[in-house]
Parts: sequence; C-alpha cells; structure tokens
Amino acid sequence: MAVLGANFRRDLEIRRYPVLAYALAPLAALVLQAWLPRVLGRFAWFDLPLVVTVYFALGRRSPIQGTLMGAAMGIFEDALTHHAIGINGIAKTVVGFIAASVGVRIDVENFTIRMLLVFLLSLLASVVYVFVYRVLLGLDLDWTWFSELFKAIGNSLIAMVLFPLLDRLQLHD
Repeated sequence: MAVLGANFRRDLEIRRYPVLAYALAPLAALVLQAWLPRVLGRFAWFDLPLVVTVYFALGRRSPIQGTLMGAAMGIFEDALTHHAIGINGIAKTVVGFIAASVGVRIDVENFTIRMLLVFLLSLLASVVYVFVYRVLLGLDLDWTWFSELFKAIGNSLIAMVLFPLLDRLQLHD
C-alpha cells in the first residue's frame, strides 16, 4: 500500500469554482461592504471581503493565491472607503496567507472549524489593522475591543450563511 504524501492530499482536496464565481463573489462583497455601512451606520459589524477572502483561501489551499486575493480585496476595499490605501490590504494579505496555510495543514471541511477560523482570523485582521494604523502610521484611531469582538462574531454569523451558498458553486470532477 502506497503512502500518500502531503502534496497528493492537498491536490485531491483543492476546490475549484467557475471563473464567474471568482469574479462575482468578491465584487459583490466589495459593493455590499461599501454600501451597507451607510445604511446600517455604526451597527455594521461585518467585513464581507474578509469572509470571502477566508473562504477562497481555505478552499484553494494555496498561500500564494490567498495572499494575492487578500491583497486585492483589501486594496479595493480601501479604494471604496475613506481609509488610507493599503491598510486593509495589509490586514487581508496576512489573513489570506494564514487561512491558506491552515487549509493546507488541517481538514477545513468541518463547519465548526471554519467558523472558528473566521472568528480568529477576523480578530487577527483587526489587530493588524490597529497595529498598522497606530504604530506604523502614527494616527489616532477610534475603536474598542468590544466592537472588534462583535465584528468577529458578525463575520462568523455571515460565514455560516455565505459558506454553504458558495459551496454550491463548487465544480465537481
């Protein structure tokens, strides 16, 4: 009996999606992220581009693709908002890389593991965002840990709905 290597296991479990899914899901997340906070005001406790980045990074299991998707989503999100260009790009780049790296190492098909990862990666993105904003740029930022905790919970709840919907778009060989 042949022993399966890590590369063989990774190649078997990579999810594939139609090209339109790679284009429309991030675009819809960016548009909704720019529009919904204007409607909901300060109660907008979610980050749709982050959730989409984590989903595709976990599914594709490629740190390079996760990094590039996180960077693109973050920079486009910054372009659509009042933030300095690149702050969300840095945070989502780190999250995309870590999500894809974790996806290579553990089985992320379990729904509970995915929700826990979204929660933890959302908190990590907030920490990176605050670090860049305060330490590297030296700017004052009005935020609280409770709002970041609620944002992480909101991202996990959105992922509970969004992940099964995106799973239906998956191509099966």
